[in-house]
Amino acid sequence: MNSGQLQRQDIRIWVANRFYYQAAIPIKDAAIMSNCPMREVRRLWLHRIMDHDGAKDDEGGIGAWLRLGEVCGLSRRELLDHRHVLPGVRFAVDAYVNFARTRPWPEAVASSLTELFAPDLMAKRLEAFKRYYPWVDASGLDYFGRRLVQAPRDSGEALKLTLDYCDTRERQLAATHALQFKCDLLWAILDAIHARCLALPHPRRRGELSGQAVKSSDSNPLSTSKGGSPT
Repeated sequence: MNSGQLQRQDIRIWVANRFYYQAAIPIKDAAIMSNCPMREVRRLWLHRIMDHDGAKDDEGGIGAWLRLGEVCGLSRRELLDHRHVLPGVRFAVDAYVNFARTRPWPEAVASSLTELFAPDLMAKRLEAFKRYYPWVDASGLDYFGRRLVQAPRDSGEALKLTLDYCDTRERQLAATHALQFKCDLLWAILDAIHARCLALPHPRRRGELSGQAVKSSDSNPLSTSKGGSPT
């Protein structure tokens, strides 16, 4: 993505599947709050739900992602009913929500520390969209701009809570394992999306084999080479 190698159907597959993850974030955060007995921690964590759900209409990050889907050629209905979500993506995201529901809240908080890397990733992603994918209207890129501000704040809060409450060797190891678990599931999500994109009959794939540049295709974004279901 960041080097401009994706075609339109690749972008749409990524957007549709990543939306399943985005939609689960406030559910995950609510699970963390429900397991935490400390009011001051719940108050600190509460804004994350509002950041994604918003107070009304499409104010939050989920609304911003729906707009991204629209400018990429995906309807809101397609995104909201999750018809394009791949089994591997669904399994990984559901596992993350289940982790937040069943593990002690400090471990679930520690799993969110992947946000420490988000500002740099979001800046690169935003630049890549503007540079390589001009067909994606700038009005749909609001989510990435927001996260440039929100992610440093969120990761700072999560890091402080982890350092404050993971105060024994056992808890520190548990926090490390939680973060590794989160990295693994994010990797699993990308692997599933990558496998789906490689399975599509992309002219670019053939062009790369012969060293020829091929223009982006605007065919059915989530079709398969053999007529199978995208999920």
